Amino acid sequence: MPGRILIVDDIATNIKILEAKLEDDYYDIIQAESGMEALKLARIHSPDLIMLDIMMPEMDGFEVCRRLKADPETAHIPVIIVTALSELKDRIQGLSVGADDFLTKPVQEIPLLARIRSLIRLKHLIDMWRVREETSSQLGMIASADFLQIEAVNGKILVLSKIKSQSELIQKTLVKDGDQLEITDSIEQFNQKLASDLWELLIITIDIGKSETIKLISHIRSHSNAILRSVPILLLIGEEEREITAKALDFGISDYSALPIEPLEFLARVRTQLKRFRYQERLRLNYENSVAMAATDPLTGIYNRRYLDSHVKTMLSHSIAEKKNLSIAFCDLDHFKLINDSHGHEAGDEVLIEFCNRVQNNLRNFDLLARMGGEEFVILLPEANQERAIAIAERIRQLISETPFVLRNGTEIAVTVSIGISSLKNDQDSDKEMIDRADRAMYLAKQSGRNQVASL
Repeated sequence: MPGRILIVDDIATNIKILEAKLEDDYYDIIQAESGMEALKLARIHSPDLIMLDIMMPEMDGFEVCRRLKADPETAHIPVIIVTALSELKDRIQGLSVGADDFLTKPVQEIPLLARIRSLIRLKHLIDMWRVREETSSQLGMIASADFLQIEAVNGKILVLSKIKSQSELIQKTLVKDGDQLEITDSIEQFNQKLASDLWELLIITIDIGKSETIKLISHIRSHSNAILRSVPILLLIGEEEREITAKALDFGISDYSALPIEPLEFLARVRTQLKRFRYQERLRLNYENSVAMAATDPLTGIYNRRYLDSHVKTMLSHSIAEKKNLSIAFCDLDHFKLINDSHGHEAGDEVLIEFCNRVQNNLRNFDLLARMGGEEFVILLPEANQERAIAIAERIRQLISETPFVLRNGTEIAVTVSIGISSLKNDQDSDKEMIDRADRAMYLAKQSGRNQVASL
């Protein structure tokens, strides 16, 4: 399922129009016709995105958004305001109460869908960090991060702009809140600075050229540094270049703002991006600190069985409650005893470490690899149905078997892995049943000749 969207509008026709735009992409749509109903449904369903009208009786959209952002249970959910209001003051008010975007009807379909995809990707990533942090909290390792306590000033920001007047206005707008800015007019210098420091926001203006902009965004989002890959990108774009907005969103920008800069709107968008990134980083650091304390395997550095047992329960509960897919891959290295007997236990340890490195580098950010013990590993695959999980497992099987493992002494060893897949069947499925099914499927792969993927 691509994502769950809550549409809030007191006019049924407006909801139907938005539904029609979204139905081809298989979004799960929830409807609310009043502000109070929206607040209730947001808590019950934890949607991936809320699309909110302003002009409603009893409670307008501004107040609904303010209350959503004041509630710890819903504060992290992205909100797009879709309204007939078009005044600058309305847009600034919407962004100031916490909306991620403010779109005026009639909305162009292609940029809208790209914006939705972008925000839902971000929500899914934060959800995974929230679930992992919840697991750590249940194990008594850390206290949870609070989105409402995150400050959005004094940011460390890198700016790329070739037009001096724009750079000066960006600096004038942001330094009053204590932001630390580095501004450059060179792509080469921007890339050097990018890799030399830790940034909380990247601001890029379209004046560097359309194709250069897309290439630079792609470079950032494919960077070897995982933290840098997640730093928000704010694109400043003129009306005449708006046709590439959808493409830029799909390539990974976090938000965009109009040129020439309107300082209050620009400032609101900057604060939103800083707050979201700092919250995501707080979740990540809390989680990684907890893992470092008690939940990692000392040999491979990946998660251990103690953490896995707790996290599978948490992930399963969330997947059932939110009606999302979940799969488990159970991996067992083939003839591992023979490797130990032929080359020694140190060689066996090297193989286990390299296996983990190869798998870890080819999983999504929110997948989880854990060592069950010995040469047995489990991969938790959120939002993957059985077909998708089998495809991922087959890619991993090939990744292991097609390139020999090279030991420190130069010896090459051919290694293969048998993998069993189980997927969430219904809301009565349990974590133990899913792991047992994946384990049995792995043995089927062994019986079929090893170096296989099987599913149950």
